[in-house]
Amino acid sequence: MKDMTNNEFYLADTYAWLEIIKGNEQYLRFTNEYLITTQYNLIELYFILLKDYGREIAELYLETYKKNVRGMTYTAIKQGMGFKLKHQKERLSYCDCVGYALARELGIKFLTGDQKFVEKENVEFVK
Repeated sequence: MKDMTNNEFYLADTYAWLEIIKGNEQYLRFTNEYLITTQYNLIELYFILLKDYGREIAELYLETYKKNVRGMTYTAIKQGMGFKLKHQKERLSYCDCVGYALARELGIKFLTGDQKFVEKENVEFVK
């Protein structure tokens, strides 16, 4: 059994999942960590993979990553939309704002390569 004491948890956004799938070397270290995501991110990921790679690949990753989905909380929805409003000039996505808020609520880092989050608190920014 895997030693769980040395692993970290992250909430990965769609960008992060895509980079992992593409084999981006900067994201290799996260393949041994515990990654969770939201249903919104899984929806985005499925659509992008369906569009770019076809149904078979989209289905493969949907099946693979569905176990990583954590339910949305009302607190994350409220906090995420407050965060979106506060940063409205940056035109952040709903999906990322709720994911960011859920990560904070869970006490884990938000994993992304989205440039708009590079200076934000509680973010593991990887390009």
